[in-house]
Amino acid sequence: METEANRIPVTIVTGYLGSGKTTLLNRILTEHHGRRIAVIENEFGEIGIDSELVTNADEEIFEMNNGCICCTVRGDLIRIIGRLMQRRDRFDAILIETTGLADPAPVIQTFFVDEDIRANVRLDAVVTVVDSHHVLQHWDEAHEVQEQIAFADVILLNKIDLVDESRQADLTRKIRAINASVTIHPTVKSQVSVDAVMGLGAFELDRALAIDPNFLTEDAHEHDETIGSVGFEIQGELNGGRAQNWLSRLLRDQGQNIFRMKGVLAIEGETERMVLQGVHMLMNAAPGQAWRESEVRKSKLIFIGRQLDRQGLEKGLKECLA
Repeated sequence: METEANRIPVTIVTGYLGSGKTTLLNRILTEHHGRRIAVIENEFGEIGIDSELVTNADEEIFEMNNGCICCTVRGDLIRIIGRLMQRRDRFDAILIETTGLADPAPVIQTFFVDEDIRANVRLDAVVTVVDSHHVLQHWDEAHEVQEQIAFADVILLNKIDLVDESRQADLTRKIRAINASVTIHPTVKSQVSVDAVMGLGAFELDRALAIDPNFLTEDAHEHDETIGSVGFEIQGELNGGRAQNWLSRLLRDQGQNIFRMKGVLAIEGETERMVLQGVHMLMNAAPGQAWRESEVRKSKLIFIGRQLDRQGLEKGLKECLA
């Protein structure tokens, strides 16, 4: 068995839909910190898209998109970590970004119930990103929000530029009421030093058991069955003006039910991908990686929320084709 010092540290990044987890991941991958990081991503949705939103870096990125990381994907997680151990000389740490709908308890459980995992890696910290602008909309209706806060060793209280000081203080009190000892970093666009979220040695099993005494023996947990996703992938370029108008109308009219939107679009006349990030009625678009000359241009778009109209969304996207 590996000694404590030789076991690979694992950081779990969690947080509700659209909180800023991928932004944090990109910051970690582009900062000059000297760590070699293997990244494991999990998505909730019909199509995989997160790997295209992550900065092109030297780190190895593994993507799982066949369900909640805390249920059907647990076996995949164990197998991926097992494969990583066969080439452990190529990295110093593992970073896991969970889907925004993940209850972190069963994810944490993986590192204590599997003997091979326990022998080779150690859980360093659970980092939860909180969207200070939207989190109260989901505080009571989505139990994952409070679970993610309860198990956190570190919280990034993100998007504080979108709230006033009173809201920030209120959120801090609500967080402390759930997790009194957690370290809280107020952030804008998940801007924080790598040393604030990695290499902390902060996770304590006893505290996790105090939150949920049964968490090492649980086999199931609840999901909000009213939340679903629809995803689309279409070849061809989109007309930029039509796409912008359609998305603006969509978020204006249906934004309350669209918890998360993310996409990579091929815009007519543009040499770079257009990367979309949306949370409720807020949307940001920015240039991404350049298209290769021989590459087939296509757009991928995924929506996560309630009462999503698949046919209407698909029709609207196709009407944007150039």
